[in-house]
Amino acid sequence: MNGFADKGLDEGNFGENQAIKAVRAFDAFPKTKPSYTQKTNNGGIWTVVLVCASLWLAWTEVMRWWWGHTTHEFSVEQGVGHDLQINLDVVVKMRCDDLHVNVQDASGDRILAGETLQRDATLWSQWGANRKLHTLGATRDERLEMTGYSSYGDAREYAEDDVHDYLGAASSTKKFKKTPRVPKSKEADSCRIYGSMHGNKVQGDFHITARGHGYMEFGQHLEHSSFNFSHHINELSFGPFYPSLTNPLDNTLAATEFNFFKFQYYLSVVPTIYTTNAKALRKITKSTVFTNQYAVTEQSRPVPENQVPGVFVKYDIEPILLMIAEERNSFPALFIRLVNVISGVLVAGGWCFQISEWAREVYGRRRGGRQDSFGMLTPMDEKKGSL
Repeated sequence: MNGFADKGLDEGNFGENQAIKAVRAFDAFPKTKPSYTQKTNNGGIWTVVLVCASLWLAWTEVMRWWWGHTTHEFSVEQGVGHDLQINLDVVVKMRCDDLHVNVQDASGDRILAGETLQRDATLWSQWGANRKLHTLGATRDERLEMTGYSSYGDAREYAEDDVHDYLGAASSTKKFKKTPRVPKSKEADSCRIYGSMHGNKVQGDFHITARGHGYMEFGQHLEHSSFNFSHHINELSFGPFYPSLTNPLDNTLAATEFNFFKFQYYLSVVPTIYTTNAKALRKITKSTVFTNQYAVTEQSRPVPENQVPGVFVKYDIEPILLMIAEERNSFPALFIRLVNVISGVLVAGGWCFQISEWAREVYGRRRGGRQDSFGMLTPMDEKKGSL
């Protein structure tokens, strides 16, 4: 009628493109027609809840990936060890001239630690004030109170050193703190024994005893009334000296009123590797620290005068190696975890939404059916009404 057909024109060319029709025909995600959808008031609430849950879980996954995860692996220590460095910093409530410090190991070697370690005269009162000390045999709550921590979580952070703490300690200064000066108006009543010494990497013990007791020394004797082996252990560690790290016996206070008293500590030393690169364990790099940890048990008691009083530390080297590695997953692994978490939340939320809507619909039908039954005549009622 309009002459388009006479001139060879097609009205279909002015409509929807054929290419678009072909793409719609192969749509992998077909859409529901608007006439089949129904908007609900609860849909918006569920959407907000699912979005918040997805964001929160995604954030936790990202933070977990950022901080990494720590693994502990035990294995038999390989190789042959020879030397073991012992770091000691202890204050004994006796004069330096009245003390003997020695080390003796299972191989029979005896080290005169008194000649290797440094001794400084000091006051006992200078090592008890403004220091986080805990006593032997104290309960967990008492240790928290003495160390100044108000909760178990704070104490746990204090007790458990992170891998990065050890890596940072390896690059820090490795020197013992200076001994406080003794005022001129007072006389020193204690002795600080500190320093590092090297011994054989075998079972052994080092002990602090009084002059003339424990060893056959001609002409050496000390009055028993001057014995007092109360002590502060400021540092006791094995391996390289890292002063910023905390060991089980660090900042320990042990006091007694008996002259003949024997303090005994039994240590189990475990060689330990802290690393952030488990693939380069045998290389000494900035991401790897070789050190030692130990567990300790204590047994102290008064002794008769025919026994030797003092401070005795017995240590044993365990034949195992503990590797504590902190690793971080790759970025593709993080992306896959995020996709799994978010998709799982959406799918589970969709199912919960459908179940809740179905339950509401069933409940509404039952409630509406009971309301509709009121006022309706049943066949029995019709018969009764006709009588």
